[in-house]
Amino acid sequence: MFVRNVWYVAAFESEFDQPFVARRLLNVPVLMFRTSSGRLSAMDDACPHRLLPLSQGKRVGDEIRCGYHGMCFSAQGECTHVPGQTNVPSAAKVKTYPLELRHGLAWIWLGDQTLADPDLIPDVHWNGSPDWAASRGYHNIGANFRLLNDNLLDLSHETYVHEDTIGNDEEESIANYAANVTVEANCLTRAHREMPNIDAPPFFAMSLGGASVINRWQSAINLVPSINLTIVGFHPVDQDRYGALIGHVLHLLTPETETSTHYFWAFVRNYKIDDQAMTESVQKAIAATFDQDKVILEIQQRQMTERNVEVPLVAIKLDQAPIQARRLLEQRLKDEAENPAHVIAPPKLVPEHSFALLEEV
Repeated sequence: MFVRNVWYVAAFESEFDQPFVARRLLNVPVLMFRTSSGRLSAMDDACPHRLLPLSQGKRVGDEIRCGYHGMCFSAQGECTHVPGQTNVPSAAKVKTYPLELRHGLAWIWLGDQTLADPDLIPDVHWNGSPDWAASRGYHNIGANFRLLNDNLLDLSHETYVHEDTIGNDEEESIANYAANVTVEANCLTRAHREMPNIDAPPFFAMSLGGASVINRWQSAINLVPSINLTIVGFHPVDQDRYGALIGHVLHLLTPETETSTHYFWAFVRNYKIDDQAMTESVQKAIAATFDQDKVILEIQQRQMTERNVEVPLVAIKLDQAPIQARRLLEQRLKDEAENPAHVIAPPKLVPEHSFALLEEV
């Protein structure tokens, strides 16, 4: 069901301002915290005595105290104290997992720990770069992560699901603009669209301060198993492309269970980066947009469960990128099953936006 030899987003860095963070990741309950020295720790959220979740206990200094019998565990998962006795049973240990901080995000490795090379963490540096302004958020979606991948690779749904935020009217349906779908390194799918001379959807008009007709382009990118980016560029038709406003939407998906997904997201932009009011407006607009996705995706999941089927039941042209990405995912799962040491170094997700790149697209 899940690729394991890969880094997944477990939390935003800002979440570690609290004593600890508890989440189910790939159906594994995990407790995470940052020690007083700044080191990140991740461990099974279960006391080895009677399996009470350690998140039901209390953090004491740099240790976690079980809320049932008071046993204490270090950031390395070692039991340091058992009330009522001086000796500590050798089996009183909690499994730990590699947890790395990069790009303003905590990344966890739930596979073979000998393969957990931090250099394999995908490059999403825009989230923590001073050259980009970030509007961040989180959704919990009651649907399998594959449905979210599909949704993010086929952006034609914007016309119908997001007509009041980022979608165009049906006369200018995104589906009318053909997507160029390409594959890289057996793990990355790109679907690029050019949409010239279209009416500006509400979100884009807000960003431009009222422009009505724009040239717009977008690239939907999927990195196996569940890192997605939407690259957007737009500018008024009477202005040069080199002055386009650029945004990267980071859709960082981590399966919670087979039918639920953690959706960490950020819209990062290269314009008006010091405009806090815009950052807040963008955050609200993107959150409202993903609220709409949540409704659609959770209905799909319920329908699939009730009918015991997978989608798409009927494939159409717009499914090209989602189907291609699913094939790469299935191959990755097969490769990992046949070779437990199988890993792939992620390719560069997107070049920096330069004149050369703008000329290419």
